[in-house]
Amino acid sequence: MTEEENFVDFATVRDMLLSAQERRNALTYEQKAALQHAEWAASTNRNGYLTTPEVFESLRVALAETELLSPHPALAAKLAELMPLYPGDVKAVLASRRITVDDSDVSAILEIVRQHIGFEE
Repeated sequence: MTEEENFVDFATVRDMLLSAQERRNALTYEQKAALQHAEWAASTNRNGYLTTPEVFESLRVALAETELLSPHPALAAKLAELMPLYPGDVKAVLASRRITVDDSDVSAILEIVRQHIGFEE
């Protein structure tokens, strides 16, 4: 990962925009829209569980260490942000780069996600 590639989650974006709002006492229209989206995306309203920068980063690192995702750090970050719980969700993200994936790879990714978010079926 180069210095230019810094992956952040929605909770971090939310915190950065709230900090900017405090410092400037105002946000642009675009920043307000981004803040609103980041607040929703980091809340339980999006996927049923809160996202935190710490969980995102540990999940991103764990996914990036897998053989399938090590050449694709951006996909590891996308999966870490989405925190998919179903095979179709993983396959949809990987299909964006036309990566062929078998069911064992999908299961491994889902297991890593479940471990990091503390999901219990």
